[in-house]
Amino acid sequence: MTTEYFIRILIASLMGGLIGLEREYRAKEAGFRTHFLVGLGSALFMILSQYGFDSLLDGSPNVSVDPSRIASQVVTGIGFIGAGIIIFQKNVIRGLTTAAGLWVTSAIGMTCGAGLYMLATATTVLVLICLEVLNVILQRFGTRNISVTFTSPSKDTIRKVLARMKEEGIEIYSYNMKDASVRTTNNFEVSMELKMKRFQYEVRMFDIMSSFDGVEIENIE
Repeated sequence: MTTEYFIRILIASLMGGLIGLEREYRAKEAGFRTHFLVGLGSALFMILSQYGFDSLLDGSPNVSVDPSRIASQVVTGIGFIGAGIIIFQKNVIRGLTTAAGLWVTSAIGMTCGAGLYMLATATTVLVLICLEVLNVILQRFGTRNISVTFTSPSKDTIRKVLARMKEEGIEIYSYNMKDASVRTTNNFEVSMELKMKRFQYEVRMFDIMSSFDGVEIENIE
């Protein structure tokens, strides 16, 4: 049985690692190592839950053990890890998809720990399809929130930039302007929170800004 246990945790680790590689490629908060360890640990807990108390049961026929109790605690523990990944930054929630991926990875690990390899494999494939296909769709048709900071030599130019953005269908959530003039040189710094289409959003933003003299982008994120 020891060999079977090893196979279970190995498969769980590899499946978790596959999901982690996708997250690593997307430069997300939790990557290969985190998903690998979550899959491995979940499988190990599941094996422990199912078989770790056999000696106790053999020696005490009147003792009963609920094998689902450890598994249920794994789900609770993964919730804490997921909460640590989710962050709220500049009016945007980030990390939800990665946290959900960790949650599913723990379920895949427990499924491997229970010896249900085909179900775990099918779930892994579905997760990867979901992440990749959804990413392609969002990149092409979805929108995203971005922060932009730029400088302009005049307020009139800033008004023209804002008008151009509205023509492009860009939604402006927040706007802040401050005087950044140095001695005799007029300069204004503008920080904005925007919502625009994901597809080549950086290129579009540079095209808009470059069409106005003296406007320079300081930061896009």
